[in-house]
Amino acid sequence: MVTLPAATSVFFNLSIGRSDAYDHILYKTDALIITTDDFTGIKRVLPSKARSADLPGCIVFNLDEQPGLFKPFMDYVRQSSALSAVPMFVYKNTLDKAGRDKLAATGGIDGILTAATTYESFNAILQFARKIKQLAAAEEARKREYIRDSLQVSSKVAKRAFDICVSSGLLLALSPLFLLVAAAVRLESKGSIFYVAPRAGKRYQVFSFYKFRTMVADADKRVKDLEHLNQYDKKDENNGPVFFKLNNDPRVTKIGAFLRKTSLDEIPQLINVLKGDMSLVGNRPLPLYEAASLTTDKYAERFIAPAGITGLWQVKKRGKKDMSVDERIGLDIDYAKKNSFFYDMRILANTPGALIQKENV
Repeated sequence: MVTLPAATSVFFNLSIGRSDAYDHILYKTDALIITTDDFTGIKRVLPSKARSADLPGCIVFNLDEQPGLFKPFMDYVRQSSALSAVPMFVYKNTLDKAGRDKLAATGGIDGILTAATTYESFNAILQFARKIKQLAAAEEARKREYIRDSLQVSSKVAKRAFDICVSSGLLLALSPLFLLVAAAVRLESKGSIFYVAPRAGKRYQVFSFYKFRTMVADADKRVKDLEHLNQYDKKDENNGPVFFKLNNDPRVTKIGAFLRKTSLDEIPQLINVLKGDMSLVGNRPLPLYEAASLTTDKYAERFIAPAGITGLWQVKKRGKKDMSVDERIGLDIDYAKKNSFFYDMRILANTPGALIQKENV
């Protein structure tokens, strides 16, 4: 039988078996005493994934009453780090030295109560056990934090080393194609070979972003004239994010359309990767007017991740004109949360199929 308080957050001690023999001790702890005598009751009071605030201040196991339940109970406690953090006592009316040594060898027991135990001796052991368990929990937390930080550092180092090796290798290997595309861009229309513009990357850091020019030279000056054709829903009236992209953009040149469709226009971004402005995998670097509309807490998380040539939204939604602003930002935030070297490898493995766009956007 188990008797639970109305609110599980009430401070209590748990007795497995009747507590009559040690009520005089537990009552002085100014906590409720909950008793149970079967495994169903134990699991109800002590769920394996319970929050620390919902656990008892201590557990006393009455070995005189429930000897057959002791081993399965201890096995259950050992399976949960939360339950193992609760001070554990065993009650035995009389116990010789051999019996004490046998119980101590069981492990997980912080103290042994007998009929002769006083509140003062019990409280001294209880406070010591709590201190030890707090120190152990703090040490375990430090270890987990150290391992997590080490993995993050290793992932960042691996990511940067991979970016440098791959970008420099590709720039060298693609240099003939680089020169060929540059010549084609120059021959078709007047203007610079490269499109260079400020972009906001990781932590809103602004850098010069390089692409082969795929539009007419005065494309940026014609944005206002074409706003009504924006494939994204306009949200500036509500101070929401503002993205701009056109389906069948009239500013795009013939060579530019081919470069965009084959993603060859992005080859110069390898220079950004080599410089450290971007990564091979990351969130799309944003024009400053787009980044300025994403400065609220709701959207800022996407800037935790580095800017990249390819990324989660490019792989999943590239070239699809039905993608909404919120969907795109959601993918960026999802990548920022999962960002790691191995996650990047998965995205890179799926990138070749996304290189050929399905829509002229």
